[in-house]
Amino acid sequence: MLLKKVDSLIGSIAIALLPLPVVSKASMAYRNLLVIRPGGMGDAVLLVPVLNAFKQTYPDARITVLAEKRNAAVFDLTDVVSEVLLYHKPADLVAALHGGFDVVIDTEQWHRLSALVARLVRAPVSIGFGTNERQRMFSNPVGYSHGDHETFSFFNLIGPLGVAAPQEVAVPFLKVPEQAASRREQLLAPLAGYPYVVVFTGATVAEKRWGVEKFRELVSRLNCRGLPVVAVGGREEANDAERIVCRGTNVNLAGRTNLAETAAVIEKAQLLITGDSGVMHLAYGLGTSTVAIFGPSNVQKWGPAGQKHLIVSRHLSCSPCSRFGYTPRCPSQIACMADLSVDEVFAAVDYLLGAAP
Repeated sequence: MLLKKVDSLIGSIAIALLPLPVVSKASMAYRNLLVIRPGGMGDAVLLVPVLNAFKQTYPDARITVLAEKRNAAVFDLTDVVSEVLLYHKPADLVAALHGGFDVVIDTEQWHRLSALVARLVRAPVSIGFGTNERQRMFSNPVGYSHGDHETFSFFNLIGPLGVAAPQEVAVPFLKVPEQAASRREQLLAPLAGYPYVVVFTGATVAEKRWGVEKFRELVSRLNCRGLPVVAVGGREEANDAERIVCRGTNVNLAGRTNLAETAAVIEKAQLLITGDSGVMHLAYGLGTSTVAIFGPSNVQKWGPAGQKHLIVSRHLSCSPCSRFGYTPRCPSQIACMADLSVDEVFAAVDYLLGAAP
């Protein structure tokens, strides 16, 4: 959030002051790649298939990611990243600027600060989305479409490097570390090995939240079916999670796990129930079935793809209204989420549970 505020204040001015990069044709000698990924967890997850594809094409290349504190742990769930640097650490930022990279890819979609960093890296090849004046900072600006699933938008960034996008993304593409998998057994000990469903009530944007009382009723119905529920999330979701799983054999892990441990719990779940969130993308990357509750978000761009997932949405005429991470003030009391009933979501849950092998 701080980076976005700084971006709005100085991003455009700083870009205007820097000279244009020298346009460079792609070569076949990519040994040292810097990938810039600010933002939240979801975008970081959807970037991983692209990093995997680059590594398959250039197995000897070293991949460094410049990330934010809130999304850096995602890159612990893949073995193709050599190093993760953090924006908020001055030493890491200096290392990124002086890392001797052959190519830098800025994966930010709209804000300008990361494009400025990419320009200052001075790699022979620089690639990023040309969505506004940020395109001036790249030797190879790439177009951006709201009609593409975000993973394929990211694949467009490595097209200039000779890496083609697949027809579809193979899942799972995330890997749970052994330590987190071992910890899972301790966390889920109260369930005694029984199958379970995971719920996540949170979302970075308030308009994407379905509501605690609806989740509470949904959990009650699942319990009546004999399925315990595990609530996951950060400290900010802990109180809401306790309200929805306080009865029966349910388990509240919100605020008790790191990202890798949360991934380990989701990996073995029957399915995950959530709104549009980073946790939703985490389940998608792990190959876990998902019932995703969508309101203001673009289903085509952000929804989990494949038959293992169901998206519950009213598809109102005003949806989607969220673009480039910004959701405008709603004049209709967020009807796209408020009007979604427990019956509708439970029907999707019931279908996926019945379809599970």
